[in-house]
Formats: sequence, structure tokens, C-alpha cells
Amino acid sequence: MLIAVLGLIILIVSIVMKRSPEPSSHFAGITRTVGIIVVILGLAVSSVKIIDPGKVGVQVLFGKVQDNVLESGLHFIDPVVDVTTFSVQTENYTMSAKESEGAVQGDDAIRVLSSDGLEVTIDLSVLYRLNPSRAPYILQNIGVDYENKIVRPVTRTAIRDNAVNYQAVDLYSTKREEFQAKINQTITASFAKNGLEVQQILVRNISLPASVKASIESKINAEQDAQKMQFVLQKERQEADRKRVEAQGIADYQKILSTGLTNQQLEYQSILAQKEIALSPNTKIIIMGGNKGNPIMLSDK
Repeated sequence: MLIAVLGLIILIVSIVMKRSPEPSSHFAGITRTVGIIVVILGLAVSSVKIIDPGKVGVQVLFGKVQDNVLESGLHFIDPVVDVTTFSVQTENYTMSAKESEGAVQGDDAIRVLSSDGLEVTIDLSVLYRLNPSRAPYILQNIGVDYENKIVRPVTRTAIRDNAVNYQAVDLYSTKREEFQAKINQTITASFAKNGLEVQQILVRNISLPASVKASIESKINAEQDAQKMQFVLQKERQEADRKRVEAQGIADYQKILSTGLTNQQLEYQSILAQKEIALSPNTKIIIMGGNKGNPIMLSDK
């Protein structure tokens, strides 16, 4: 549109030159022709608008926002329309205690009070995108700086409002996923009202006071020691049971031997054993005897 305005200026100059005395009036016709060409060229350029990939355009005619949205690509529009572009790609807004990670320089982590009155520090990332069909609404009611007007305050408020329902230790451990699901639900609803879509909420880190951390670590160590002792006791019980079963087996064996064997059986088994020894090629002389009889000498000679 700037080119068309420049062409109008040239046309005005040509009119002034025509009314001027010689020799300026001789160049009035040429100047007028140049002005007309520039105006036509400016209108042609202003009538063509290219929307880059991943963006949409919102048209504004004399301060009035138009409802139709320009998708990415080539468009022919009214030359006097002003077009404001918005990105519809996924955006990442991070609030972190580390200076180089967050959208705001410095410590931008969210500090909240838990239900037990302890201060908890939370690092968070919000993945979101602009709803293309709501781009005219955003331009009309919020403006192009929706990140600072909607994303940041809504996210921080949702985290604080939900954190007060949890104890600090629960946020750090057992109920972290539940807490993340609740803030996701709250932020999603608030964003939708303002033309934004939540892709994902990432609770990156939850930091507790040093005293609470020390207490948690002490508790975890005590639980690990208790579990280790339970394992040792169980192993000792199993070993005691094994020894008890072994002793009972030996006792039963001895009982069977003491009640089931007679002297005649023992003498018979002794004779068989001595006979096997006598027949062995390594045996030379065997003397057999007892209290009730004369010894018997066996030899391989």
C-alpha cells in the first residue's frame, strides 16, 4: 500500500507542476504518467498477500476485524486491507529456575504453598498452539501478545490454585501425576476460552525445602534398611527350617535303626562284608573271631 501512496504523491506533484510556469509545466505530463503507473503497481502489490507455512492471516479493514481467516498460501485481497499474521505451530513456554531455560531471563520458576504450609518450587513447560479459527477473536480481544496476557498468567494461577490441595511430600512423590492431570485440565479449559489449544503440560521439576528433602531421604533409607533386615530374617528362618528338617530326618533314621535291627542281622551282615574282603585280590590274611567263637583265618594261599 505504501507504493500506491507514493504514486498518489507523484500525481499531486504533477498537478502542481502543470500549474507552474515554464519550464516545469513541460514535465507535468511525464510526472503524471509515472504517478499513475506507481499507483497501479502499488495497488497490484497490495492486492497480493502470501501467508507463510504454519501461519494464518487476519484481515483488518479500516479498524474492523474480518471474520474470514487467510490460510497459508497465495491470496488476492482488497488493497486497503491490513493483514496480521499469527503462528499456528506448537509453541513452548517454559518457566524454569535456570536462567537460560525459561522464556523470561533469570529465575522464573513458580513458587507455591502446599497444604502443609511449605514452599514448593515448580519448573513447568506448556506446549500449546493457536486455534486458527479463533485468530480473529484473539486479534480483536487479546492482541498479538497473547503469550504474556494469557499463557503466562493462566498457567501460574492454575498451578498455585491446585498446589494448595496437596502436601509438599505428595507433590514430590506419590501424587505428582494426579497434580499434573489437574493443572492440565484447568489450563486447557482456560486456554480454550481464549482461542488457544493445550498440546501438553510438562512438570519438569518439583523442588522441596532442604529440611523436607533430608527428611524424605532419611525415611527412604530407613525403609530400605527395614526391607534388607526382613530379607535377612526370612533367609535365617529358611535356614533354621532346613536344619530342623535335617535333624528330624537323622533322628527318624536312628530310631528306625535302633528298633528294627537284631544281633543276628548284624552278625549276618558282618559275615557278608568280611567274605567280600577275603575274596578281594588285595587281601592276604583275614582273622575273624568274636566273643562267642574261635577266630577263623582265611588266606588266598
